[in-house]
Amino acid sequence: MAILLTGSSRGIGAAIDVALREGGAQVIGHGTASGIAADFADPAAPRALWAAALAQAGQIDVLVNNAGVFEASPLTCDHDDWVADWERTQRINLTAAAELCRLAVRHWQQRGCGGRIVNIASRAAYRGDSPAHWHYAAAKAGMVAMTKTIARGYARENILAFAICPGFTMTGMADDYLASRGGDALLADIPLGKVADPAEVAAVARFCALEAPASMTGAVIDVNGASYVR
Repeated sequence: MAILLTGSSRGIGAAIDVALREGGAQVIGHGTASGIAADFADPAAPRALWAAALAQAGQIDVLVNNAGVFEASPLTCDHDDWVADWERTQRINLTAAAELCRLAVRHWQQRGCGGRIVNIASRAAYRGDSPAHWHYAAAKAGMVAMTKTIARGYARENILAFAICPGFTMTGMADDYLASRGGDALLADIPLGKVADPAEVAAVARFCALEAPASMTGAVIDVNGASYVR
């Protein structure tokens, strides 16, 4: 079982890497500190990463799209800068993931076999985010819609797709966000009273990648301490 995992260097991605390896999978990691380096701000990076992963593993059975950025872009900044921030976030958080999903689906179709996609989206896909993070929320909503479309379109070919929507998770990105928006006051919005640990998200990702029954395809799974329920 060969799995391509993007954003495997730290945070949720590093926890997913550990969980998948404990499950017996061969993980091809992507990141500056682990695996194959590829800067998704570069439009050529997704195809280069896919080619390198295939060269290393021979085939890919599961794709886990976890890589992403969380960068503030206030409405008060220069208009051209705001647009550039928007396009950078869409490119890294959504377009690169979409390209890898397409390459994975085509790979499985050409091999005549099934495969699995696990997309790490966000609670922001459903409840939005801060006024400085329009781009982030929009990208994650797009990832959820893309996951559902893939699930509906290719289920008969045993190509399955799942999305996971974490809320706050104890990573560097979440630490910065909590500090910028009041810390403890923001935690009051989480009925569980704490942010998720990366290992909790990783456990769900491992389940989707290795164990979830086929009839779950298209599922969107929340990991947010009941801070947003659907």
